[in-house]
Amino acid sequence: MISNDGKTNREISARTAQAKINFQKMKAILTNKHISIEMRKRALQCYIEPVLMYGCEAWTVSKQIQNKLEATEIWFLRRMLRILWTAKKTNESSE
Repeated sequence: MISNDGKTNREISARTAQAKINFQKMKAILTNKHISIEMRKRALQCYIEPVLMYGCEAWTVSKQIQNKLEATEIWFLRRMLRILWTAKKTNESSE
C-alpha cells in the first residue's frame, strides 16, 4: 500500500511483521540444530522471504527502508544460528 506521499513504510512494516510471524510458526524447523544450516537457509528463502518481499516491485526504497530490510534478514539469521542478543556479536560476524 502506497500512502499519499508515495512512501511504502506501512506496507514494509506489515510485510516485516508477517514474515516474523511466519518465522515463528516455522521456528521448530528453522532453529533445529539437527537440520543443516544450508537446508534451513533454503527453507527461509522458500517460505519466509517471499512473504517479506511480496509486492516489492512497487516499493520506493530509501536507505532507511533498505536498512530495515537488512535488519530483518539479520534478525532471521541470528535466530536460526541461536545467537543471543546478549552475546554482543556484530552482524558481520553473524553472516
